[in-house]
Amino acid sequence: MRGILEQLSTFDVRGYVIVSAILLCFLVSLLTTFAVRARYAGLSSDLGEKAGVVPFESPVLRQIVQEVVERARATPGSAPNVQAIIEHNFQQQLRGALLGERFVRASTGLVIILGLVGTFYGLSLSIGKLVRLLSADSGTVDITQALTVGLTDTLSGMSVAFTSSLAGIATAIVLTLLGVLFNIASARTGLMLQLENYLDRLLAAEASGAPLPAGEGGVLRESRALAHALDVFGQSVAQLDGTVTRFESALETFATTTRDFREFNLHLKDNVQRMSLSFADLSEVLKSSATQRGGLRS
Repeated sequence: MRGILEQLSTFDVRGYVIVSAILLCFLVSLLTTFAVRARYAGLSSDLGEKAGVVPFESPVLRQIVQEVVERARATPGSAPNVQAIIEHNFQQQLRGALLGERFVRASTGLVIILGLVGTFYGLSLSIGKLVRLLSADSGTVDITQALTVGLTDTLSGMSVAFTSSLAGIATAIVLTLLGVLFNIASARTGLMLQLENYLDRLLAAEASGAPLPAGEGGVLRESRALAHALDVFGQSVAQLDGTVTRFESALETFATTTRDFREFNLHLKDNVQRMSLSFADLSEVLKSSATQRGGLRS
């Protein structure tokens, strides 16, 4: 440990940056591995423990089950492509986990590349110092002392080269072992297979019309209840539409009757006026007749 610290003390700024980048890549890869594994484990636990008894806590699982059931009902004669639906929803809703998976897979090669970058940088630094040492004019008296000091300074570049290579290889080994023990791709594949088996059982139970096994079909039952409610609502809307149609017909009949009644009132008014004129004429005739009779008697 002391030797490593002594070698680090001879680093320049670029050497520290390269070694820090290697360590940072290792830490990010380590944290990402555990985070993505925990994400997949949570989905698997949600699917295995509840299995549709209550709505899934994960929106990913709810969306996948809903989409599979809707496609199965839209095409009764053919089964939906469950695997394609699962992969599509994973790509859309688990982008962070998939990005972390790709980073973890590439981190092993990345730390090795960073170690090689440090190696070539240290060698270039050492060769440059050695060239300046050999080309310097130090005289014949102090040539031994100058070579000693120059070679010591040159070895600092070699320290950067070998230390960065060692750090890159060591972190690559650790990341490889972690990849074997905590394989993220294997966890994702297992989750997809578990979800696919659950959906296959769900579709088979729905197609046969048999009662669903215990612990399964809660989502399907909710979907059926929703479909029944929609059917009832559609029937209510149809009845309401028929009632509105009949009401409009009654309004039209009432309007026609009112129009006929108005015409009857107009005719009645004319008849009353004519009868009034007739009575007036009759009254005049009776008066004239009475006058004529009175004259004859006198």
